[in-house]
Amino acid sequence: MPIKIHSKHTLRFTALIRQLRTHLILLAMLAGFAIASCSKQPEPTAVPAEPVTAAISAAPAFAAAQLQAQAAQNWLTSGGSLANQRFSALSAINTSNITQVKADWQTHLKSGLGPQHSGQGEPIVFDGVIYQVTGQNDVFAISVDTGEILWKYTAGLDPKGVVVCCGWAVRGLSLGEGKVFVPRLDAHLLALDQKTGAVVWDTVVADPKAGYSLTGAPRYYNGKLYAGVAGGEYQTRGSMQAFDAGTGAHLWTFNTVPGPDEFGHDTWPADNDAWKYGGAPIWQTAAIDPELETMYFSTGNASPDLNGNIRKGDNLFTVSILALDLNTGKYRWHFQETRHDIWDYDASSPVVLFDVEKDGVMRKGLSQISKSGYLFVLDRVTGQGLTPIVDTKVPQEPEQFTSATQPIPQGDTMINHCIDKAPAGWTLVNNGCTYTPYGRKPVLYAPLSGSNWMPTSYDPRSGNLYVCASESVGGAVMQDFGAKDLGVQTGQMIYGGAFQLPQGTARHAYQVAVDVRTHKIVWKFESPVGCSAGSTVTAGGLLLVGRSNGKLMAYDSSNGQELWSYQLDAPPIPSPVVFEHKGKQKILVFAGGSLFGGGGKSDSMWLLSLDGKLPEAEKAVSAAPPPSINNAGAPPPAAPELALPADPVNLARGKEIYGSICVTCHGEDGQGGHAEGGPMPKDSTLEHIFTTATRGGQKMPPFGAAFTPAELKSVASYVKESVLKK
Repeated sequence: MPIKIHSKHTLRFTALIRQLRTHLILLAMLAGFAIASCSKQPEPTAVPAEPVTAAISAAPAFAAAQLQAQAAQNWLTSGGSLANQRFSALSAINTSNITQVKADWQTHLKSGLGPQHSGQGEPIVFDGVIYQVTGQNDVFAISVDTGEILWKYTAGLDPKGVVVCCGWAVRGLSLGEGKVFVPRLDAHLLALDQKTGAVVWDTVVADPKAGYSLTGAPRYYNGKLYAGVAGGEYQTRGSMQAFDAGTGAHLWTFNTVPGPDEFGHDTWPADNDAWKYGGAPIWQTAAIDPELETMYFSTGNASPDLNGNIRKGDNLFTVSILALDLNTGKYRWHFQETRHDIWDYDASSPVVLFDVEKDGVMRKGLSQISKSGYLFVLDRVTGQGLTPIVDTKVPQEPEQFTSATQPIPQGDTMINHCIDKAPAGWTLVNNGCTYTPYGRKPVLYAPLSGSNWMPTSYDPRSGNLYVCASESVGGAVMQDFGAKDLGVQTGQMIYGGAFQLPQGTARHAYQVAVDVRTHKIVWKFESPVGCSAGSTVTAGGLLLVGRSNGKLMAYDSSNGQELWSYQLDAPPIPSPVVFEHKGKQKILVFAGGSLFGGGGKSDSMWLLSLDGKLPEAEKAVSAAPPPSINNAGAPPPAAPELALPADPVNLARGKEIYGSICVTCHGEDGQGGHAEGGPMPKDSTLEHIFTTATRGGQKMPPFGAAFTPAELKSVASYVKESVLKK
């Protein structure tokens, strides 16, 4: 229910009665449930039960031209178009008047506020209605005019049936044929009736208990849905699958780790079953070229992440860009960005398609930036480099079966790919440069995560791609992991090693504009609060991007000059959505915050325009933000530790919370995961662990408001008795 409405239209009395009834139903459902409750949720429902036909128009079976077009009146699909460019053709809001923009309304969704949730879902907009998914997998239809919730679908996921590596996050929806298509973290793909939110069909895509999930928005096109299956870190085998949009019937599957007699299978060992659990998850939404009848997407790392000695070979199609026949799912080409990955270098940011003139010839291009920090620019017809990429010799670790060479893009680099100075207590090998291997002794390398899942944006007028990339120092050590361990899917993350994150090292993040024709940087500036959100670029010359301090920022897309900021109540993590409604340009953002990155949590949809009247939020909701990303200074003096509550310890509950919240940052052994955090001192006392979990730390948010003291005591006990003894 909105906290404030700004509209020139008066709702009819009957509509008010209907909305009041809706709100009473919602309040009744919410009563008695704490925000952070992890208890079993109600069965999936949609409210109100009565159709809202007067407010919602059914979407057609969109033609290719509609889905290909640059976003303007609507934002029909994740990424703004089939090309994933996140470009708006609108220019009414521009560099000269962006400072006049304020919010029309703010609406709280009352979903996705648990500590495990991240608000990464990009909204879609059609004919005056917004469709939004939260980290709790609930779906909302919202009026553009008023911010009123027209209907809500409650996913009711059982936390015990959600096995995911990196918190609860779904990155968008899809729309077509009068349906809203929903990916769920329990590996269900749903179609909801667009007018009521009622379930039309529900297809189970994979086994969620084995670690499979859906995170990226499915891609609707030509009567079909295309959904990438995720499940990194759980000995899963990724796939792209196609479904009939009308019925949910399965049409075809392309496994991203090839099996026997399939192209690429010889890049896996012949003497074990590593390929069956080889990884290559798909975290994002595919792009489509209707003219070529080809779809494009990128894949994540190999499994186990850090141990390559049981998966000799290049391990196709991990950390790769793939092109498939749109109708049959048949392989067309691939480009592997990191061969035999042992550095957790997922290609998790969505691919972007574009057409550019190069050397006097129009070329069909594609870009993707991976966690290696390298930007790859390819010809999407052939899969070859559109800008030069050179196979380069890299250092070797024989026990890890590392690849002799890696493909290194030429031209300007977004970040420093070596470590300037060894952190205290460390000796650098190979200057810690990218692709420095490691064995049974920890070795540092850079970057840890050069550019993560956050979407890039592309301006077809200038040929500039806008990315955010980070310089971060990380490291890893391989641990014993044999063929005998394969196939043991316990619902626990399997790294085959441990991340080693040195303390007190500075991190730097940069917003960068790159000309895809030349691979040259057009402009670059350092971001003081890191990279945590996707971006959108407009024909009005604006680059819009959220920051972890809760601000929505606008920059001049031609030179990177900061033009405007607007304080929201939490970080807007998905790319902003720009569209036109009743002749007026709007900017829509979902300020949900994230499990990572600091800045607090909320559940707010914000609609902004030149006619807006709402003031900015005073600040982001209360949270313990991480320190300045460039200031690794000494931690503040320690406050007295908290006394443990008298409640009995529930180790099973502690293990459950650790697995869903803590392990991504701290790892299985407490020494560091693949997000910033850890290591925990092996001699940490129970009181110290409990106090840190309750109050937070230098880079850790507090969980005292999310869990009871008894639960936090159980987590601390599980850490002390199990995690730190590994």
